[in-house]
Amino acid sequence: MSKPKIIGLTGSIGMGKSTVAAMFAEAGIPVFDADAEVRRMQGPGGELVPAIEAAFPGSTGPEGVDRDRLGHQVFADKAALARLEAIVHPAVAAKRAAFLKEHADKRAVVFDIPLLFERGGHEAVDTIVVVSAPEDVQRARVLARPGMTEQKFEHIYGLQLHDSEKRERADHVIDTGTSLEETRREVLALVASL
Repeated sequence: MSKPKIIGLTGSIGMGKSTVAAMFAEAGIPVFDADAEVRRMQGPGGELVPAIEAAFPGSTGPEGVDRDRLGHQVFADKAALARLEAIVHPAVAAKRAAFLKEHADKRAVVFDIPLLFERGGHEAVDTIVVVSAPEDVQRARVLARPGMTEQKFEHIYGLQLHDSEKRERADHVIDTGTSLEETRREVLALVASL
């Protein structure tokens, strides 16, 4: 039995990756959302909460990980961020492997991974789709998010490979600086070609 084609979906913050992932799902392609898995595992009763609390005391509560409190402990501290990633990344990898096993009979699956290039995940996919929009559109989208500041945006932006480099390394680029209908047409055309 052949395994499904693995589509690596990525894009910098504010590029519309979640919207495009939903379009793949609507087209019948199963989507593994790494961020959603992390939120679930860090939420109320989540399996990562005890380990994160042990490594970063005071960063959790009844609702699971308090992202602001945890952020203050790891923001601008590369060693702390590496400790957090050592807890989170193996757990996400295990969930991704289980997802792939569950959908082994499908022709294709999508791995929605924000830091696909930055963490080396691009080596484990068959084709890479980068979601992109003009920089001014990206900035406006991100700064419109609740609790987002210019400083937080710049920090996150600085951790990510520049959009132009992602586009260069992509097999396919989906432009989300257009209407939703145009973006959906691009996604459906890509699904048909894959």
